[in-house]
Amino acid sequence: MTDEAVGLLDRLGLTEYEATALQELLTLGRTTAPNLAQATGIPKARIYGVLDSLSDRGFIKIIPGRPKEYQPKSPEEILDRAEENRRQEFEGFVQELEAVRAAFLAEFRPRFERASEDITPTEELFHVVDVGQPSERETRQLYHEADDRVRIITKSFEYFDAVRPAFEDAIDRGIDVDALFLHPDLLEAENRPIQAEIVERIRSEFPTVDLRFSSEKLPWRGTVTDPSMDYETGRAIILVEEKDVPLHMRQAALTDNGSFVAGLQRYFELVWEHESEPPSALDDYS
Repeated sequence: MTDEAVGLLDRLGLTEYEATALQELLTLGRTTAPNLAQATGIPKARIYGVLDSLSDRGFIKIIPGRPKEYQPKSPEEILDRAEENRRQEFEGFVQELEAVRAAFLAEFRPRFERASEDITPTEELFHVVDVGQPSERETRQLYHEADDRVRIITKSFEYFDAVRPAFEDAIDRGIDVDALFLHPDLLEAENRPIQAEIVERIRSEFPTVDLRFSSEKLPWRGTVTDPSMDYETGRAIILVEEKDVPLHMRQAALTDNGSFVAGLQRYFELVWEHESEPPSALDDYS
């Protein structure tokens, strides 16, 4: 099996034997269990269990007879069934959580409240996550939970593909999204084409998103959602500039402190209004 095929089948949540069997069935079209075992090297003692599992997931059909034969569903049907399987798993998980919600809260809320009695307001201001997948996961959550506004400060938005489904969800829900990029003249050379490609995609695919480019260096970058000047709402994730620290060793700070988020929004507004330019003012994006 090619590395590309392995990567695609991994998305279906299959075991190694299941992925191998399904890949071979998609190549052969229809065959018996002994033939498939021989073609794949899967032990005969395991092949029937592997095929039953693929059938239970709806990825293959069992053709009655002596001997039975096994035929794959079409790639389109396999993907549709994988999506439905995952949806059903999630719905079942949600139902399980609801069934234990009252007992869970009764057991653990008092413990949490007792343990939190000595935490000072300063200690509650931030918590941190590693930069990379953890920070991207938190950013996606911010997009999904935004009620009104999303404000993005970024150099080149190089992580756009990692958060795009959540970004698109926010746009589809009518959330007002503005993105402030670093001016391309201030970017390192290798980041300029990345920024140009991301900016062009956003402008063509998400025309309601307003973009501007900061004419000064950005001391921090991140995402701010639902800020308010009465300090009642708002959440944010921010990453400060640390040139001497490799990205994989950095941490991002998260806060839902309304006062602090309002301050971040005020910074965003000042740069947006007084130290930035629209794409039309840049030669690269005209």
